[in-house]
Amino acid sequence: MNDLIQKKKEIEEKQLHAKSGMGILLLLLLLMVVFIAAMVFGIIDLVHERFLLGGILLGVGALFSCIVGPILLCGLKILKPNEALVLTLFGKYHGTLCGPGFFYVNPFVTAVNPAAQPTASAVSGTDPGTAALQAASQAALASKKISLKAMTLNNEKQKINDKLGNPIIIGIVVIWRVANTAKAVFNVDNYKEFLSIQCDSALRNVVRLYPYDISEDDGDGVEEKSLRGSSQEIAEILKEEIQKKVEIAGLEISEARITHLAYAPEIAAAMLQRQQASAIIDARKLIVEGAVGMVEMALNKLGENEIVTLDEERKAAMVSNLLVVLCGNKDAQPIVNSGSIY
Repeated sequence: MNDLIQKKKEIEEKQLHAKSGMGILLLLLLLMVVFIAAMVFGIIDLVHERFLLGGILLGVGALFSCIVGPILLCGLKILKPNEALVLTLFGKYHGTLCGPGFFYVNPFVTAVNPAAQPTASAVSGTDPGTAALQAASQAALASKKISLKAMTLNNEKQKINDKLGNPIIIGIVVIWRVANTAKAVFNVDNYKEFLSIQCDSALRNVVRLYPYDISEDDGDGVEEKSLRGSSQEIAEILKEEIQKKVEIAGLEISEARITHLAYAPEIAAAMLQRQQASAIIDARKLIVEGAVGMVEMALNKLGENEIVTLDEERKAAMVSNLLVVLCGNKDAQPIVNSGSIY
């Protein structure tokens, strides 16, 4: 029932096919010249005491030149490539004007773009006079045109706990565009702020499902995604999550990427020590495996070539000495034994 009500409230985009503005502009300029000339002749008639004809010519000329003409000129609209105008007529959705060119529409329509309104945070300041001046300048420069170009949203970095509860600092960049101008204008209050908030929400939902990184001991042999090791897969999941949330606003998400990923400062040092310890263990494991192989090869070569015959006790002593030499952190100091070991 709620979905049905929501669908009824949504407004679908309606393309507006407007007339070319150049012909209308020339016609209006010609009419302006004619009615200005009528005003001049009206004044001349009044001077010659032809009050009825002079009053009519002066009144009609002044009415068109000062009121009707400027109102009709308001219907001229210029659009650049990848720009659109959402137009309303007396509060009702009239249509969307798209495509580059010079157009003429109903002069009483009004362009609507909530994202062009200056926000309170943009004009806030310590000096009320400065804030008012900034608000006035932004209101004057605010364009009612909606850009259909691909735009970039780079939100601030956030501190979020991952799947293991570790606090991390993460930032994303989102490439997006307006796909449905009517939904973007009428279904949400401000589609740019709406997108920013939904990106933060989707990022939190995705990050807490995955760990920052996975060690060899984690996962019990099952391959698991991580934020650091599966960045491409996480980006696709994040893109789909954001797209679901902004569908109501008529926005299309082209790409979502992680731009910054690091442990929070309070645990960064501990995690660095863990990584260093893991690296040392892996290096030691490799050294021991190599040393054991070298010792085995040495014993086999001595036995095959019958260079020396060693009993079990001497083999154990030789293995111990070789492992100490091969696995030690420092260079071994040789000791020359001139006598028997017994």
